[in-house]
Amino acid sequence: MKTELLIGCGNSRDRKIRLPTQGPEWNNLTTLDYSPDCNPDVVHDLEVLPFPFGDNTFDEIHAYEVLEHTGNQGDWRFFFDQFSELHRILKPDGLLLATVPRHDSVWAWGDPSHRRVILKESLIFLDQDSYAQIGKTAMTDFRSYWKKSFKVLNAQHHGEHTLAFILQAKKNDLSGHGDNNMEHGESV
Repeated sequence: MKTELLIGCGNSRDRKIRLPTQGPEWNNLTTLDYSPDCNPDVVHDLEVLPFPFGDNTFDEIHAYEVLEHTGNQGDWRFFFDQFSELHRILKPDGLLLATVPRHDSVWAWGDPSHRRVILKESLIFLDQDSYAQIGKTAMTDFRSYWKKSFKVLNAQHHGEHTLAFILQAKKNDLSGHGDNNMEHGESV
């Protein structure tokens, strides 16, 4: 049976992104939020790493309007550490389905609890194949720190205020990058 995790669930249990073959119902949902008032299955702060789940636990992780509340703009170590944790708890080829405010939305920085903006262009740094452009573009090389890989399956503006994206956890990467993981929190 497919397992799903909804992080930062708040008081909603709605599936906001689904694949064309999926209905609105969840298969085997686990909810996570930092607030016990939301009655999640797991109470945990997304800034505390590691997450309280074993490796390769979930087929899908859903994160709706939550990632912008964690980390800080420019804190690339936390950016990669958090995505590393999401990658770790996803099964091979598992999916991260997420929404964040668009960079040009009034909500990106209008909400006083938003701490960073995640752009469509930020996601390429999570795909090891994208680093082929090093030396040809101004892309910063994070490969000495980021050892995992997400394939960007879809990233598009959804309406006036939202960026929606789907990332696939690549764990059997023939280039050797997929499972050559750094320990959590290790810095360069």
